[in-house]
Amino acid sequence: MVNIAVMGYGTVGSGVVEVINTNGATINQRVGDEIHIKYVLDLRDFPGDPIQEKIIHDFDTIVNDPEIQIVVEVMGGIEPAYTFVKKCLLAGKSVATSNKALVAKHGAELLSIAREREINFLFEASVGGGIPIIRPLNSSMTADEIEEITGILNGTTNYMLTKMFYEGADYDEVLKEAQAKGYAERNPEADVEGHDACRKIAILSSLISGRQVDFEDIYTEGITEITKEDMLYAKAMGMTIKLLASSRRDGDHLHAIVAPHLLRSDHPLYSVNDVFNAIFVHGNVLGDAMFYGSGAGKLPTASAVVSDVVDEAKHLHRNIMTMWKSEKLTLQPIADTSKQFFVRIKGEAEALRAHLESKFGPIRIVQAESLDGEFGFLTEVMTEGEYAKCAEEFPGILHMIRVQE
Repeated sequence: MVNIAVMGYGTVGSGVVEVINTNGATINQRVGDEIHIKYVLDLRDFPGDPIQEKIIHDFDTIVNDPEIQIVVEVMGGIEPAYTFVKKCLLAGKSVATSNKALVAKHGAELLSIAREREINFLFEASVGGGIPIIRPLNSSMTADEIEEITGILNGTTNYMLTKMFYEGADYDEVLKEAQAKGYAERNPEADVEGHDACRKIAILSSLISGRQVDFEDIYTEGITEITKEDMLYAKAMGMTIKLLASSRRDGDHLHAIVAPHLLRSDHPLYSVNDVFNAIFVHGNVLGDAMFYGSGAGKLPTASAVVSDVVDEAKHLHRNIMTMWKSEKLTLQPIADTSKQFFVRIKGEAEALRAHLESKFGPIRIVQAESLDGEFGFLTEVMTEGEYAKCAEEFPGILHMIRVQE
């Protein structure tokens, strides 16, 4: 029997218990042993719930019990999760977590402790919810040099942008609808400002580079400035707009960004809609691969957590996770990275074209139906620094969106 403890009985924690109870026979068969939930740690009591007999309120009960071999951390946040997880690892207990904030900030240290003690710190559910991406990077794609990871990593913003694109709704309208459906929090900042996606791409960047990528160093732009007018231009160009989190090698450098991007219809992420997530990976040997599925939600996330528990139960005394060094990786400055840009500007196209081309070089004019007094244009590929310098010359610029290759 493999005894586990679950820390946190919220949405994901209750999902972990449900998955183990529902698929216990299959899970045990795959482990070759019985997974048994001995404790569930929470500040609350749950009268009437069968879990109540396993509820404890003191973390020390878990860390001091030699029978507990695996701990599931699904509390969220940095503290007390970091303190609890570190103590569990130091006590020789493997940990599975869905906590992206914890992994992004302390992943290198916690992986190092796990390796030293021949146990595991696994976090499949911290990126992409139920979509397997950490495990493929850790096993199936270890022969590759990963040159690019680009993903739609936040279901809330993807749902909102999908509604804006197909229904012509404005930002405030779709945000209220997302909140009413439970897709967005009452305070949606982490999603709509791009912070959630930023932590996820920081984890993936650390994994593929083997060094610590701090999420604070990643240029991050959310969807709060995207309008239905932007969507009209996207349709006029045969494109759509998605919030992308991307990490890409450029020679010896790695650059990462989270921002809305225009996608052409032949891009593999173009058709990923609603609350679904998808992650595009390019390896120098494999070529292109796509991972698609439910990026959030109680059971998809819990399924990924339990898959880590199964891995840890099968490898109780053998470390299986690729780690990254705590040494910080300096990202390529955003100003040095190259993109094509779409720009909305006040005025008449023919009156401004010569002036625009004298600064930006050749441009393609874009007109959207029913929008008067403004037009759009596409630049050629240029660096972010060059674009910013050119844009200073034109106070009539309304909005800029990057174009994904």
